[in-house]
Amino acid sequence: MTEAGAGAGAGAGATSGDKAGGIILPFALVTLIWGSTWIVIRDQLGSVPPSWSVCYRFLLAGVAMAAFARMRGVSLRIGGAGLLFAALLGTAQFVLNFNFVYRAEQYLTSGVVAVIYAMLLIPNSVLAFLAFRQPVTRGFIAGSAIAMAGIVMMLVHEYRAADVAPDKVLLGAAFSIAGLLSASAANVMQGMEIARRLPMVAVLAWAMLIGAAVDAAFAWIVAGPPVIEPRLGYLAGIAYLGIAGSVVTFPLYFRLIQRIGAGRAAYTSVLIPVIAMLISTLLENYRWTGFAAPGALLAVAGMVIALRAKKA
Repeated sequence: MTEAGAGAGAGAGATSGDKAGGIILPFALVTLIWGSTWIVIRDQLGSVPPSWSVCYRFLLAGVAMAAFARMRGVSLRIGGAGLLFAALLGTAQFVLNFNFVYRAEQYLTSGVVAVIYAMLLIPNSVLAFLAFRQPVTRGFIAGSAIAMAGIVMMLVHEYRAADVAPDKVLLGAAFSIAGLLSASAANVMQGMEIARRLPMVAVLAWAMLIGAAVDAAFAWIVAGPPVIEPRLGYLAGIAYLGIAGSVVTFPLYFRLIQRIGAGRAAYTSVLIPVIAMLISTLLENYRWTGFAAPGALLAVAGMVIALRAKKA
């Protein structure tokens, strides 16, 4: 083998390894971090109104994301149209979505809320069909139906075993679904031309900052002046959710979508609730009785079928 041939072979191997590392590491980080954020959100529910906790999280995340953008040499000047897009994205993702999530976890365990959110691909596909006429396969519909049946079984289990009034379980489910639809709207917005044209890090920085401002206004209206809990666990939770759960994961996830496609990247939505349910079992004493275990299995199996059909 010539020196030139050896060099070419080494370069090809390095490229393949770099590509694998560039996929596996972000995928693992996003899955592990987002799988753990659900239980951290649960700890945020206490003396601080949920809306103020959401505000603190994304104020920190927005400032950190803006600093990250500047460190990478990315300009934060995205123009008037860009700011309007960021405001709409921030309202859907960082105001409506997370205010609903925090309230849902007041009534349901973090693992169950995470499983409901694993259904994100379903409204994503429906909205994408309505907005962009993206086709939906029969396999996707079948997998979605199986997953929905599993979710219903888990909610029946929650309804029967809940420590709160049964109607509160239904309220928690309603908050989860409302948050799911809000997150889906934000996801589908990524298909717009302006989203592909603007630097994602800059858009996320503005979306988080604008979202935090709207969160603050909403929190002041519904809960009064700012409240903060000086407990170390609460402050550490804000830092973890703001930095690890937002600044680290969102750019990684969008980069993952660019490299392997939205279909494969969406497999995180199957693994995240598995991690969340395991953590909930350990820390929230979630009981795998009744319909819970088969419901969780059906939900995960249905999402795998739906995702494979979506990829096809």
